Amino acid sequence: MTGSSLLFFLFLFLLSVALYRRYYPVKNIPCLPVGEVPDGLLLVDLRDYNESNGPIFGQALHIPVAYLKRHVRHIPRKPLHIIAQDAIEKNVGIRLLRRYGYEVKSYSIAACDCRERGRMDQWNTIKKSKTA
Repeated sequence: MTGSSLLFFLFLFLLSVALYRRYYPVKNIPCLPVGEVPDGLLLVDLRDYNESNGPIFGQALHIPVAYLKRHVRHIPRKPLHIIAQDAIEKNVGIRLLRRYGYEVKSYSIAACDCRERGRMDQWNTIKKSKTA
């Protein structure tokens, strides 16, 4: 095996790991509407600042997923409910929080009602900016 083919396989491996972490759904975490979140769960809003101005999530701790590594120490050690804009943000956020030792109990995707969601292939994974 030559050095270039080894480098190619290493690149493919790293690419597949990155795609898995971003797009493969996190299993065994239920989707709940924000109004049905049980007491005792801390709401963590992972949406961007320009997307989270709604009054529904005003009581949530707001840390955009892009800043999660930097501000993870500000999250109390309690069971969490994640609020995300789309499935990609949810997957990345839950995996990062798990890596730092947090217990994520449930999640909500702000753009849709959990009861309307059927199969996972119907999820909207394209992030649309409100400012564009």
